[in-house]
Formats: sequence, C-alpha cells, structure tokens
Amino acid sequence: MSILSKVREVRVGRVPVGAPNPLVLVAGPDVIESESSALRHAERIASIVRRYRIPYLFKSSFDKANRTSLKGYRGPGLKRGLEILKKVKAKIGVPVLSDVHCVSQVKPAAQVLDCLQVPAFLSRQTDLLLAVGKAGLPINVKKGQFLAPWDMRTVVEKIESTGNRRILLTERGNSFGYNYLVNDMRSLAILRSLGYPVVFDAGHSTQLPGGLKSASGGQAEFIPLLARAAAAAGCDAVFVEVHENPAKALCDGPSSLALKDLPALLGELSAIREALCQR
Repeated sequence: MSILSKVREVRVGRVPVGAPNPLVLVAGPDVIESESSALRHAERIASIVRRYRIPYLFKSSFDKANRTSLKGYRGPGLKRGLEILKKVKAKIGVPVLSDVHCVSQVKPAAQVLDCLQVPAFLSRQTDLLLAVGKAGLPINVKKGQFLAPWDMRTVVEKIESTGNRRILLTERGNSFGYNYLVNDMRSLAILRSLGYPVVFDAGHSTQLPGGLKSASGGQAEFIPLLARAAAAAGCDAVFVEVHENPAKALCDGPSSLALKDLPALLGELSAIREALCQR
C-alpha cells in the first residue's frame, strides 16, 4: 500500500483534502482572543502559506468547554465567536473551522463555518456525531486520547449513518497518564484505511494535559519533529496551533508554534511532501 494511496476527497470550502491533493495546513490561535487577534493571525498565516503554495484552513475556537480549570479562558462564546469567524472568512478569504461541544451549537455554527470540528473528548458522543452529520458540512473528528485508531471505525459509521461522508479524522496522540501524550505514527495509516483523509495535530500532540496543575503544559519544541514525521507517514493535513507570542496566549500557549517559526516548518513539510509525490 502506497504511503499516499488515494482516499476520498473532502472539500472544505474551496480546499480539497486527501491524497493525491497537496498537504493542507490547519492553523490559528487555539482560541479566539479578540476580533483583531483573529484577523491579524489569519492574515499573517495566509501570507506565509502563499510562499509555499500550501492550502490553508483557519482554525480557532469560539468556546473551549474542556479547560483544565474553571478559571481557564474559554473564548468569546458562540454568538460573538461566530461573528468573528465570519469576518475572518470574508476579509481574509480562507475557509474556517471551529469546535462544537453540544447539539445546540451545531445549527448556528453550520451557518458560518466551512467545517465542524468534534473535540477529542467528545468523539464518542453519539448525539453530537449524528447532529454534525445531519448538518451536511465537512466534519473533522479528533480521535479521543483514550481510543485506539481502529476504534474510530464506529465513530465513522455513526456519521455515515446520516448520509454524510465528508469526514476528516485527526490524530492527536494517546494518553497513558502522568500528563503525557504518546504518538504512534502507525495510527495515521490505520485511520487512512477507513477511507477518509487524515489530519495530524502536531500542536496538541505535544500537550501535557494538566501538566501545570491548573492548566495544560506542553513541549512545543517537538512540534516540528512530529509534524515532519507525520508528513513523511503520509498524512493529508497538518494541524497546528500558531500564535504570535505563545508565552502570552490565553489558551494552550505551551503547545503552540510561534508564528515566526511557521515559515521554516512549512518549508520542511513542503520538501517532504514533494519527495513523497516523486516516488
């Protein structure tokens, strides 16, 4: 089986995801911090990806409902967050995606977003999976840290039961306790065998859940290493939280890539993808 064997193409906005299409970047601050921040990050990332001809999807959460601490910043909320993402989509001209945490969020989110994302902790929630499936949009499901890659088959079947086959599957590591996530690159091939494009979340894979006691820590220095490995293993998209100043990010700064480091990473990923395509 070829590393870049063809899978079902899923089009998010105007961006096709899935081999033999180009590697896609999914990036942005983990959570919307303000309208100006979202627009600034989206514009700067868009200007960088143009140099490397990498298709780009902007991701930022309007609500992070799974913070470690009750005091953790969650975002501007559904209404204001969707207003901001709508402006990003219109002004920067990039497709947008964000998390939905409950069934009631699906309908309003589907009116703005190009892709609905199901968080890892909710990847087995049947009612939520059925609701996002019925919305008819592309769906990015993050594999739960508690699931083996082959366990995602039943997740896929739940969504397929709605008639929706516009599915992306995201790998973000497995939890073995003690605040660590571990990545098994074999997972990417197993997930792709389900027939859908696979995304590798390089940022959250370096997360140390609860590692700072009242917040999650992270080892962002390993983001480029893991992203390169995933690209070499044949993932269809790389997902990475990007922030202009991770030390001051309101959410998941320790597992975010500094914006200044994005060009170097994209250059490496482009070279790897080109080498695979020449095989």
